Amino acid sequence: MTGIDRGTGRAGLVAVIGTGTMGQGIAQVALAAGHPVRLYDAAPGRAAQAAGAIAARLGRLVAKGALPAADRDTALGRLAPVADLADLADAELAVEAILEELGAKQQLFTALESVVSDGCLLATNTSSLSVTSVAGVLRRPGRLIGLHFFNPAPLMPLVEVVRGAATDQAAADRAYATVAAWGKTPVRCADTPGFIVNRIARPFYAEAFRAYEEHGADPATLDAVLRESGGFRMGPFELTDLIGQDVNESVTRSVWEALFHDPKFTPSLAQRRLVASGRLGRKTGHGWFDHTEGAGRPGPHTAEPCEPPGKVTLHGDLGPAAELVGLMAEAGIPVTREPAGSHLSLPDGTRLSLTDGTTATRDPFAASVRFDLALDYRTAGRVALAPSQAVLEASLRSAIGLFQALGKRVSVVQDIPGMIVARTVAMLVDFAEDAAARGVADPEDIDTAMLTGVNYPRGPLAWGRALGARWVRDTLRNLHEACPTGRYAPSQALIRRAAAEEKLL
Repeated sequence: MTGIDRGTGRAGLVAVIGTGTMGQGIAQVALAAGHPVRLYDAAPGRAAQAAGAIAARLGRLVAKGALPAADRDTALGRLAPVADLADLADAELAVEAILEELGAKQQLFTALESVVSDGCLLATNTSSLSVTSVAGVLRRPGRLIGLHFFNPAPLMPLVEVVRGAATDQAAADRAYATVAAWGKTPVRCADTPGFIVNRIARPFYAEAFRAYEEHGADPATLDAVLRESGGFRMGPFELTDLIGQDVNESVTRSVWEALFHDPKFTPSLAQRRLVASGRLGRKTGHGWFDHTEGAGRPGPHTAEPCEPPGKVTLHGDLGPAAELVGLMAEAGIPVTREPAGSHLSLPDGTRLSLTDGTTATRDPFAASVRFDLALDYRTAGRVALAPSQAVLEASLRSAIGLFQALGKRVSVVQDIPGMIVARTVAMLVDFAEDAAARGVADPEDIDTAMLTGVNYPRGPLAWGRALGARWVRDTLRNLHEACPTGRYAPSQALIRRAAAEEKLL
């Protein structure tokens, strides 16, 4: 089955309008699935150039041994650039991938609707505009769907299938089945700002940028902690330099404006300054980092080797950090136990505790060190520590040595609320809970989208279950107390889930 099949048993014609990077990628996906594809671009000669670029890309696959030459030749035999919209009249699916301007998309689909048959499925690849608004000018808006591919389309598995307010269920089902038949991973999504991925992913960037603005740490250290402790494939600073600061900030600003300036989605002033200065990342040679030829990448702050303590005392349990107790035993560090509390103490009385959204300085016990959350403390390569002002240098070195004895690199950061990984993950969980409760997508599709669309190490809803909704809620409440703007106020969905957990105790 190749998709968009209405009982004919053949692969229907796919039209791709707009032949930039995304249009070429979508066309290549359709070709690989066995469809004849016609390329159209309003700029003269662009469609033919795109066809040549696709041929070159398939040629490289042949050279690598990833595609038989005969399959390439067959696919290219089904590819045709055209010079007029009328040449798309036989299309069964028309996918638009032009510039992100509502008026331009509406004008295109209005013209396209007068050319194709009533049975042709219309799809927009918009990443930020309302599918409902795009369809609003059409005679038959029910057949327009959002198909949000991720770049590069031939490699990225996720496609968000976005149903506008007027989209027919049959059209949504047909689009979903087509994407699945193409070997992609479709997820169903309501037409809301940012859809699934661009909505829920905002805190991954925003919290790191805010930690930087609060002078919590430098970009290289923040990236390293999120990679090596949080388990993310790339840090937000290096990733936005790759994406382009203007592109990333535009998505953030678009979602924020579409949600009527909800403080949870507030853009970063530091990123705005980068964009205003023209430092857009790799494409301009400079962003958060210097990408000019020969420029070295700054390394993260990593503490020098220190001696571990001779013993530690465990008070109560460490909650999401409970695995540390077993690691200390394996490292040969004696652990004594006291029943009350949720922290470790060094021989001199200094307290070590998992960050809970408060600062170490606010701890009523003056000598206090917070440590950050990790995806998996056993496999984490780095842990961040934040000491209160009252912690003596010798005590901090002992805390550093404790985690080094567990095989971890240690980054000492400033004492900011929620540190780095904890505040990021708590916000991701909250955004996902809120999105599920608002009907943006089903919980399973939300986790699938974040795993396959942005390569998160764990779906945010599954992450929240592992941490416990009460821990996430309480961490956000503490962050909200420290910054009472509404940004960190836990969603009603998270509050309900935490209350349900408490009833089970």
